[in-house]
Amino acid sequence: MSKKAKPRVYDKAGKQVTVADKSWYTVQASGEAEQRSIEIFVYGEIGAWGITANQFVQALHAIDDGVSPVIVAFNSIGGDLFDGLAIHNALSRLGERCTGRIDALAASAASVAVCGAHRVVIAANAMLMIHNPYTFTGGDAEDFRRVADVLDQTLEAIIAAYKAKAPDIDEAELRRMVNAETWLTANEAVALGLADEVGDGLKVSACLGQGSVLQRFQHAPPELLAQLDEEPEVELPEPNDPPAPAPVVDAAKLALMVTQSCAAAGISNLVDPILASTKLESEAVIQAALTKAKALHGLCVAARLPELAGEFITAGLDEAAVRARLFDKLVSSGGTFEINNSLPLDNDPAPKVQAKQADPQSIWASRQAAQNGNSKGAKA
Repeated sequence: MSKKAKPRVYDKAGKQVTVADKSWYTVQASGEAEQRSIEIFVYGEIGAWGITANQFVQALHAIDDGVSPVIVAFNSIGGDLFDGLAIHNALSRLGERCTGRIDALAASAASVAVCGAHRVVIAANAMLMIHNPYTFTGGDAEDFRRVADVLDQTLEAIIAAYKAKAPDIDEAELRRMVNAETWLTANEAVALGLADEVGDGLKVSACLGQGSVLQRFQHAPPELLAQLDEEPEVELPEPNDPPAPAPVVDAAKLALMVTQSCAAAGISNLVDPILASTKLESEAVIQAALTKAKALHGLCVAARLPELAGEFITAGLDEAAVRARLFDKLVSSGGTFEINNSLPLDNDPAPKVQAKQADPQSIWASRQAAQNGNSKGAKA
């Protein structure tokens, strides 16, 4: 008796498409020139933590011949709103040959992006979620007023994106649903005009490892949250199978593999943290550590804090914890802010608010100057 370890995704011709747990962004073309089709899988977060609009548009431009049908499949919790709007516009420019496909979830910025497609097909067991833009910021009252104005303006961009797909939708009702964070079933999305057709259901893991981010939202359906508690599917041995012999570890070979892999990936500065954290236990452990190191390095580079990658690897932090640490550092440093419609996780660190420290020497000097001034005034 065995269970399959990974979800299976198929294209329209019934051919299985391999989508790795980490490499969730896939672009491929298939068929002969006269029957060629282009499929893009956006399975994960949109924006700096996942796929940016710039990467999406460049990849599409590199493979698009201007005539082949383009299918963009979504299974995403959303992310950066402006990147979602840019992808929306890129799909809209493709015209009638573009089909958006919601395989499991198009939430938040992903719902904005998919509505740029001329035709949207949503799987029978998939969902589409719409809500208000959300961000973090810090500063004085004027800074908060400015951010509130920006959020109001970005809300209008969201409404315009949905209205472009569903021009007959009642705008007052649309604004109510956006404000209430509304999760739409396939039939509800079609009824509103945000999707055109209900397709066949397809079981896929929630956002390929991004399922825990569903906790960011206030009204996520229980059946989606339940996926967080599911036991991972593993390949089980037959009851009578003898135990596999322990592999012989060649430490020198594994160390060389780490060094060469890090050099090829441009992360040679992470060789020592990887060696220390894996203890050269096995090739499988090394490969997993390299994959994780590349992901953490990418997050740190996106946050413009690449020097922290080694520290995070040594501490054994996962991607969610690293994102929280980086976000905390970016928020506490002040400066710019990002419009992102992903809410914070319950265990995300709260933004630090530091009071201005008193300077006793400055206070003493000010008092002395005031007293000297009073004395001189009295003498005069």
